[in-house]
Amino acid sequence: MAAPSFESTYAALPERFHARIAPTPVAAPRLLRLNSALAESLGLDPGWLASPEGVALLAGNSIPESVRPVAMAYAGHQFGNFTPQLGDGRAILLGERRDRAGRLFDVQLKGAGPTPFSRQGDGRAAIGPVLREYVVSEAMAALGIPTTRALAAVASGEPVYRETPLPGAILTRVARSHLRVGTFEFFASRGDDEALRMLVDYAIERLHPDAAGAERPALALFEAVMGAHATLVPQWLGVGFVHGVMNTDNTSISGETIDYGPCAFLDAYHPGQTFSSIDHAGRYAYGRQPGIAAWNLARFAETLLPLLGETQEAQIAAAQAVLDRFEPRFQESWRDVLRRKLGLARIDDAGLTLASDLLDAMAEQRADFTQTFRALVECVEAGEGDAPGRDPREIGAAVGFSEPEAFASWIARWRARLREEEQRPEDVRASLRAVNPARIPRNHRIEEAIVAAREDDLRPFERLVEGLARPFDDDPRFEDLARAPEPHEVVRQTFCGT
Repeated sequence: MAAPSFESTYAALPERFHARIAPTPVAAPRLLRLNSALAESLGLDPGWLASPEGVALLAGNSIPESVRPVAMAYAGHQFGNFTPQLGDGRAILLGERRDRAGRLFDVQLKGAGPTPFSRQGDGRAAIGPVLREYVVSEAMAALGIPTTRALAAVASGEPVYRETPLPGAILTRVARSHLRVGTFEFFASRGDDEALRMLVDYAIERLHPDAAGAERPALALFEAVMGAHATLVPQWLGVGFVHGVMNTDNTSISGETIDYGPCAFLDAYHPGQTFSSIDHAGRYAYGRQPGIAAWNLARFAETLLPLLGETQEAQIAAAQAVLDRFEPRFQESWRDVLRRKLGLARIDDAGLTLASDLLDAMAEQRADFTQTFRALVECVEAGEGDAPGRDPREIGAAVGFSEPEAFASWIARWRARLREEEQRPEDVRASLRAVNPARIPRNHRIEEAIVAAREDDLRPFERLVEGLARPFDDDPRFEDLARAPEPHEVVRQTFCGT
């Protein structure tokens, strides 16, 4: 069977957009996990990918003649500080594949060896970050959140050296695009308006075609990207996700969540929670993520200014008008997330107060984020013919409230609101189950899978992937994956793969 072909639309851009570089072969590639469903959606044969020839491609050991591998150039604000050149230091873009709807998707090898952008790094990845990204990105997709995807994880058969030697691995990542705000910053910081125009045209054609017919296409592109992030961030907040490195080089033009390095999910809820070992000041804490999204979009607007008007005053006014719409768009999306998480038919000031009061009580008493919202299914008042449910105080204690009476008191107010809306109990339960997951990628479970994989035991990893594939189902086989960590299991820090 012949190797698959790839389109090379990004590689066709001028040389200053990327560096032509082939992956560095590895010693003994071995397939750890293949995402067969994703492969099929891209017209790839899972059987071939799992063959020795396919694994050689996924490891970067064998590149078809038609492929034009490149490392993408970009800059970025990292923790608020601008670095004019970053680029793919350990990722190599093979090219693009089309899905069944005809949309292009990047296929990239992460951990494929050094590139001209490696900045003295080895260009490799350890097995831990590869498996973390596989688990979390696929879990996010199953939760319905726009995200990069994991097509495959391959062991390299050779060590990488961090604090200690670790088994090496390569992730095959799929994305609508790997264009970032930092890609635009790369050219804006160099005053390369010609490249900016080319990049705007490419991004519009590839990702936001409706912007092509606008009077100012660059402004329409900015509005499309702003709108995408105004809905993306509320979605990930709704599942308790903390990004970890919300830099501009990790702010995608496609509106996908990208980079699962030192990310984590909330166990006990608190808006100031951080996990990343490099986020010393809490810049990307859970509750700060909306403001950071707006800040990153402002940096995007700055790159586009030369294309937004004839005078500087007109350029700034046009960009600011779009940026000013982020906050109301975000709030609209966030209100809808809260409405659905509480099973309400509508959201108004009283509903927002109800949601805020629950979150405040959860933060004060460090209740578990995921378990609290999932427990609402049990707290809906019994309908006609239903058996009485558990006492809300018992449920509150089970999900971590130190004062279960406070949870029970809130439940009484919530039930009164549901009665006012005249919703049928069975309908509320169904809507709550559909939006509040039973299982998320718990940090301690990911760590458990990584530790086992370092000893060549993939069973916890495989079970975690399987258990997170249908996160809204009540499945007794995976009850342990829904459990909050015991005090000695709590993961307080997560780490960048480099």
